[in-house]
Order: sequence, then C-alpha cells, then structure tokens
Amino acid sequence: MVTKNQKSNEEDNRIDWGIIFCVLMLALVGLGSIFIAMSHDSSSNNIVKQLIMQVIWYSIGVGIVIIMMQFDSEQLWKVAPIIYWGALLLLGALLIFYSRYFYVQTGAKSWFKIGPLTFQPAEVMKPAFVVMLARVIVEHNNAFNYHSVKNDFILIGKMVLWTLPICVLLKLENDFGTMLVFLAILSGMVIISGVTWKIIVPAFTAAATLGGTALLMVIIPGGRKFLESIGFQEYQFNRVDDWLNPASNLSSSGYQLWQSIKAIGSGGIHGTGFNVSHVYVPVRESDMIFSVVGENFGFIGGLLLILLYFLLIYQMIKVTFQTKNVYYAYISTGIIMMILFHVFENIGMSIGLLPLTGIPLPFVSQGGSALIGNMIGIGLIMSMQYHNRGYMFSGQKDFI
Repeated sequence: MVTKNQKSNEEDNRIDWGIIFCVLMLALVGLGSIFIAMSHDSSSNNIVKQLIMQVIWYSIGVGIVIIMMQFDSEQLWKVAPIIYWGALLLLGALLIFYSRYFYVQTGAKSWFKIGPLTFQPAEVMKPAFVVMLARVIVEHNNAFNYHSVKNDFILIGKMVLWTLPICVLLKLENDFGTMLVFLAILSGMVIISGVTWKIIVPAFTAAATLGGTALLMVIIPGGRKFLESIGFQEYQFNRVDDWLNPASNLSSSGYQLWQSIKAIGSGGIHGTGFNVSHVYVPVRESDMIFSVVGENFGFIGGLLLILLYFLLIYQMIKVTFQTKNVYYAYISTGIIMMILFHVFENIGMSIGLLPLTGIPLPFVSQGGSALIGNMIGIGLIMSMQYHNRGYMFSGQKDFI
C-alpha cells in the first residue's frame, strides 16, 4: 500500500526543481532590473503598475507551465498540427488586425492591441513550431529506417516547407529579427535530426557565405540597391551601419546602441550599485534590459546572469539525456535553441557584438508575450521528466 508521503516524494521526483530555481532567479533579476529602468524613466504610479503587470504575467506563466506539464508525448503528438495551424492563423491575422500605433513606432506589424493589452502571436508560434517540427522529424525517421543523402534531403525539404509559411508572414510583417529565431530553431533541429554531415557542412558553409555576401553588399557602393530590389529596407541597413560604427549616427538610429554600450561600460567590474544609473538607454526595460544589469551590477553581475542562463540550459540538456522518448528529445532541442538564441542575440546586441534586432532577454525583459512563449517552452521541458516512466513514444500507436 502506497502512503501519502510516498506519493508526495514520487511527485517531487517528477518535478525538475533545478529548472524552477533558474527561472525563479531570472524572474527576480527581471523584476529588479525593470524597477531600476522604470525608476529613472517613468512616474512612480507607472512603476507600480508595470511591476504588478509583470508579476501577473509571471503568474500566468506559472499556470501555463502547470498546464503544459499535464500533456504527455502522445497527447502533444496529437495536438501538434492543431496548435501549429492555430498559431499560424493568429500570425496571419496580423496582416489585417495589427496595431497601427506600434507599426508607426517600430515599422513592424507584430502586435495585436486590445485596449491596454498587447500580444505578439509570433511568441506562441515558436513553441508550436517546435512541437510540429519534432513530429515531422519522428514521422520521417520512422518511415525511413536509415539515413542517406537522398532521405536526408527529403527530411530537410519537409522541415523547410513547415518553416516557409512562418517566414513569409514574418517578412510581410517586417519582423526580420523574429524570423532569425525560427531559422535558428530550424538549424538546431536539422543538426539533431540525424542528417548526414555531408549535407550539414556544405549547407552551413553556404549560409555563412550568403550572410557574409549580404553584409558586404550593405557596405560596398551599389550593393544596397540590389538588396533593396529583393526586399531589404532602409531600417535594416541602418542597423548594420550602427553595428559597424555605433558612433556614426547618434542623432537617430545609432543612439540606442551607443547609450547601451556606454551604460554597460560605465558599470565597470562591480557596477554603480542598485538603482544608481547615470546613462539613459531608450527602451531599457525590455529589449535593452542587459544594459541595466551591466550598469548597476557591472561585469560581475552580467557574468552571473550569463552563468544562470548556462545553468538553465544545462538543466534542460540533462533532462533531455535522461528521457527515453524520441519525440520529447526533439522538442527539447527546439526549445533549447529558442532560448539560447534569444540570450545570445539580446546580450550580443546590447554590447555591440551583433546588430539590433528587438529580441527580448528570456524571463528578464518586460512584456507578456515573450514570457508566455518561453514559459510554454519550460512547461514542455518539465513535462519530459514529469511523464518519464521508462517508455519511448515513437509516433506510432504502440509504445516501444
């Protein structure tokens, strides 16, 4: 007979407390950083309102994690097409129902706005894309018992077909930064899917060459005209210019990046201290939140934050290796790539290592949409351990 204590211990063992700890610490860093940013940029009433709103978003995120943990791999397999097409429909609706206010501010049709609430469908599209792409890989590998160049090209073709509608919509909505996240997820899942290196090495070499060529054409005379003819826009050129020479355009597009670099540099090793800020950085409560950490807590604070992200990624990878479920393993890879790319891009752009793209820092930046998308990903990862009972769901009716 199983006692209540035994049931409680079993339940505790099925919950990954390491992941919960990392997310909780990141949330606390986020609330503290948002408070600092808002203290210098907003009225006291607005600070309280924004902090309460962020706590509400965190609470909703916790509820979503609990809900996602209830789904096992077989249930996720069944609903994957439904949530993919549902999220894609929301993303497509932005072409008509986008927020005119945010479009004027950012040039991107990325937000719904209902009263005081805003929402970015692309953020929930990310985990939906991961779940669907994982199913595509498992189905293909079940159908083809071995990897060959021909079979792997077929798999890549299938994955690209599921990615293409998202990229087309994001292009029409002028959201190139978010498109890069989906391409990063696709790249990570291609690598882990078992595709032969005879394809991966030339493909990534070609992609790097193409990216380098595009960058070169931004710099050389006449190159921009060609890029404009294939859809590139002026704001994208400005971001490359600001990245290569942050001090060249301080009166407009380069100001935000230059101020972020100044703020982080002024923090030195130990930082200026909690809520002691001398450098103004536009939108530092969201996209440029790392500048707050760098200025107030210095190199040590920034390093500790990065180590906290590495600990979270380590915990997620550990759960992936422990699972005996192929479908879960592919889902985990996609979620890890999603979070890792967000961290790398956000911190990279804040210090001038990468061009500005408007990608938030996971669990730290202000805003609900990105937080909800990331919490869905955390819920999917935690579901792996919660339902890990020694079986492997391979996308068929029976468990192997």
